[in-house]
Amino acid sequence: MSRGGKRGKGRPTQPPAPQGSRPAGGASSGARSGARPAPGARRPPAASRERVPMELARPVFFVGFMGAGKTSVARRLARQCSVAAVDMDSYLERREGRRVKEIFADVGEEGFRAIETDVLGELAAKEPLLISCGGGVILREENRAILDEGGFVVYLRVTADEAASRISDLSTRPLFDDLDAARARCEERLPLYEAVADVTVDTAGKGVAAIAREVQRLLEKEGVLCRQPR
Repeated sequence: MSRGGKRGKGRPTQPPAPQGSRPAGGASSGARSGARPAPGARRPPAASRERVPMELARPVFFVGFMGAGKTSVARRLARQCSVAAVDMDSYLERREGRRVKEIFADVGEEGFRAIETDVLGELAAKEPLLISCGGGVILREENRAILDEGGFVVYLRVTADEAASRISDLSTRPLFDDLDAARARCEERLPLYEAVADVTVDTAGKGVAAIAREVQRLLEKEGVLCRQPR
C-alpha cells in the first residue's frame, strides 16, 4: 500500500450521525444473552455473527484498470461492514435503460463519457456509498474534479497481464484481444489513477478477501469508515 498523489484533502473530523436502525443480520438481545435459537432456526455463519456494523463518513470511489477487482472488492467490503455499494456502470445502465456497449454504439465514446460524468456526480451527492467506477472514469478532467472533491479514492493497482489472467471470458473484454494494446492503455492511464488516489493498494497475487481487509484497515485508519456507536 502507498499513499496516493493528492494533497490537501483533510480527513473528516467526525462521522455522520448513525441512521438509527441496526442492519439486517445484527445480533438480537436473546443472542447476546446466550439464549438458544428457536427449534429449526439456522444459526448465521461465523462471519455474519462477527460482522461489526459500520458507516461511511464520505463516499469511497474505487478506481483502477479493468480486471483490478473494483466491483468484487467493493461488494465484499460492503458485506463485511454492513454498508452499501454500487457499481457505477450497472447503475448507469439501469438509469439509461441501455447497455454500455449500446450507448457507445449510439452516441460514441464522448457521448458515453458525458453520461458517465453526470452519473458520477449523482452518486457522489447521495448518502455515502462504496462506488466502483469504470476503468476510464479518470480520463475526463470533470470526473477527476468530482473524485477529488467528492470523496475518498482507493486505487486498486493491477498490471494488464494480471488483469487478463483474472478474466475468465476475455471475449467480454474486447480490449484484451490485443494484450499489447491493453498494456499500453494501462500505462497511459497510470499517472491519472495515481493523481486522483488517496491510497493505492497493489492487488498483485492477492484474492478479493485479502484486498477487502486491507482496504477496510486503510479506511478505518483514515477516519472514512467508522464503527457505529452502540
